[in-house]
Amino acid sequence: MSALAAFRERYLLRFWAPLPTLIALGVASAYYFALTGTFWAVTGEFTRWGGHVLAWFGVPVRDWSYFRLIGLQGTPLDRIDGVMIIGMLLGALACALWAGNVGLRWPTSRRRLLQGLVGGIIAGFGARLAMGCNLAAFFTGIPMFSLHAWAFMLATVAGAWLGVKLTLLPWLRIPLKVTARAATLPDAGQLARRARRQAQLGLAVLVVALLFAAWRFEVSLVLGLATLFGLVFGGLIERAQICFTSAARDLWTTGRTQAATGILLGMAVACLGTFGAIQLGMAPKIFWIGPNAVIGGLLFGVGIVLAGGCETGWMYRAVEGQLHFWVVGLGNVIGGTLVAVYWDRLGSTLALPYPRINLLQQAGPGSGLLLTFAGLALCLLLVQLNARRFTRPGKPVHDARQDADAVA
Repeated sequence: MSALAAFRERYLLRFWAPLPTLIALGVASAYYFALTGTFWAVTGEFTRWGGHVLAWFGVPVRDWSYFRLIGLQGTPLDRIDGVMIIGMLLGALACALWAGNVGLRWPTSRRRLLQGLVGGIIAGFGARLAMGCNLAAFFTGIPMFSLHAWAFMLATVAGAWLGVKLTLLPWLRIPLKVTARAATLPDAGQLARRARRQAQLGLAVLVVALLFAAWRFEVSLVLGLATLFGLVFGGLIERAQICFTSAARDLWTTGRTQAATGILLGMAVACLGTFGAIQLGMAPKIFWIGPNAVIGGLLFGVGIVLAGGCETGWMYRAVEGQLHFWVVGLGNVIGGTLVAVYWDRLGSTLALPYPRINLLQQAGPGSGLLLTFAGLALCLLLVQLNARRFTRPGKPVHDARQDADAVA
């Protein structure tokens, strides 16, 4: 095997290990904050997309307090989050094409489409109620030293447990369909031609993405950098199949710890980089530690399990051609936009009356950093202790596997 073929086999065809990839994402997210001034986040921009759609139909969304809060100026091409998400989708698509992993795939049951839409709406609503999703109120929220992110993370894990229980109800189980007809498989020549075409398309997508980044660099350095970071984020999550839903769900179904451990370690390294940027003068994003964080986390946890994917999860699966996750993404946009519709009532009671607590200010820089590390270490310990429930002598192994199959 040539060196080029060996490289392609190892890095472009095989999926990457999630643990080192999540650590790399933690490092990249810290640099992203330091260089752009904002955190890696997606659902706020999805909500803005919903606002633009309503505006096309004449709804005066720019007057709504929620859009005044998160901003609705310009278009996605003019916003940091907008170009970063475009970069993520292009990066994930390029990597999926290089792996020959793109193709239209229908869900096994139409019920999955409805479940994906409802779950996406619930997850999107919960995320924006808490002012963030598995990124801004979790993976990049905790490294911002915002106390609300801890409430959201713990509530999300609890919500995932509720989601697992719901998906195990008989009326939500998807029956397996077994057919006697054998599928016609393409021959080796067809597979090779398909792989070459997809690899060429992947290279074309990368060229388009780099040209798009160069175009945004002409407008501002930050927009260009955000596009490039998006390419990195999207490529990493697709190659390692990073989905926070799996990490939260596995805690209650199989006891597997690799994804959860990677998330916690990724946040730990992100804390170091973010802490350094804050000490150099960058302003962290701090949100309200109120009932909105807890309720939002619970809804988000339930929603991502029902839908089968979180924000990062549905994005890379959608560009791979899995139609179910196009519906999940649509649900996310709808759910986030619903929060904007009802924010005056929701925010005034569940969020705005409560404080924004910055752990670095509340406890002091050094103590706040140590407190965050202690919290992450405790979570890591709890994850490992929870895994032992599935390896105790005498515990039937098949139970966990059956649960995992039922909610997959």
